Amino acid sequence: MKILVVYYSRTGNTEMLARAIAEGVKAEGIECVLKRASDVKREDFLEADGIIAGSPVYFGSMASELKKVFDEFVDIREEMEGKIGAAFATSGDKSGGKETTLLSIIQAMLIYGMIIVGDPMDATGHYGVSCTGRPSSRDLENARKLGKRVANLVKRLRA
Repeated sequence: MKILVVYYSRTGNTEMLARAIAEGVKAEGIECVLKRASDVKREDFLEADGIIAGSPVYFGSMASELKKVFDEFVDIREEMEGKIGAAFATSGDKSGGKETTLLSIIQAMLIYGMIIVGDPMDATGHYGVSCTGRPSSRDLENARKLGKRVANLVKRLRA
């Protein structure tokens, strides 16, 4: 079993959340592939049992660098059906569009036919992990919880 954590990060904040999510995945004994959006290959998508994608907020949506990944691999939509998907986001402002960015990622995953999960109730219980600015220790813990949740769901689905 394998989970891909794919992200775009300009300032490093989104990358910090991605790394914490990967820690959560690995803590559950699942292989985790952590890649920047520019480094993701078609095989990464196809080999993954779950994908957790993250982006900073850019005009209330995911960054074009992450959207490009979803656009480029649209021809493998049918092969992605039934895989677990989750999202995470960062912004520079409290009302900076984190939820709309999470929803833009979730929307792409739904079009791919993926099974979407938010972050667990003991994190925030919403659309996915998000933070404003540099992730706090609580944000990083919530990111680990998201990674664990997706890993556990992949285990259950693939059992």
